[in-house]
Amino acid sequence: MMHAAKHTALAVLASVLCACASTSTIVAQVPPTMPPAGQSGTQADTLDPNWIPAGFGTLRQDDIALKVSPANGLQVRAIPLDERIIRLLSPDSYRSLRELVTSKDRELLAVKERNRLPSYSIWYVSFFAQEQGETRFSPQEFIINNTGRDFRPLDMLPITPGFGEYRLTQREVQSALLIFDGQVDVNQPLSALMESTPSVTDWNRVIQRIERERALVRSRAASAPKPPI
Repeated sequence: MMHAAKHTALAVLASVLCACASTSTIVAQVPPTMPPAGQSGTQADTLDPNWIPAGFGTLRQDDIALKVSPANGLQVRAIPLDERIIRLLSPDSYRSLRELVTSKDRELLAVKERNRLPSYSIWYVSFFAQEQGETRFSPQEFIINNTGRDFRPLDMLPITPGFGEYRLTQREVQSALLIFDGQVDVNQPLSALMESTPSVTDWNRVIQRIERERALVRSRAASAPKPPI
């Protein structure tokens, strides 16, 4: 009788261990949720009506870029690295921008501590020279107008070597992450100014494009095959 009871207990224990192992495997296969660029990424982020799953977007970086063309042949392109927006990009573009932000995590934390900001808006800004000779630029002169205010960069993190020289030869590109006050709202109309030249991008159209793609992403995600449980 005791032998039978012992055998039954061992069988139950083995069943429990198998169930635990199976549960661990399922949990390990669930990809981690990446927090928004420059934000903490708490569970509340997923309750944001603009939050969408990654991997279903089709937009190009130019589709969400803010562009300025000053008279000296300088071309400026700025992309907001808001997680709710870059998730609308094609998977490869999303991954490259997300990895760019992740590679600067330590420097971004230092910027936050230095400026004592509750939040901040990160933009990937590239400066390109079209004309021959040397073209100078000042990233501090890249100003975003939004919600009735002008926002200047609070800090910057160079991406390309030589960015700190603030000069370009023809066809050269220099890039950096420019950090602005988190009160910049990319879901509201905005524009940029560079060396007294306004941006050529109609941000209202960008917002419409973003909203349209956001709806399509939700539809694609809803119809995608579900992983086996």
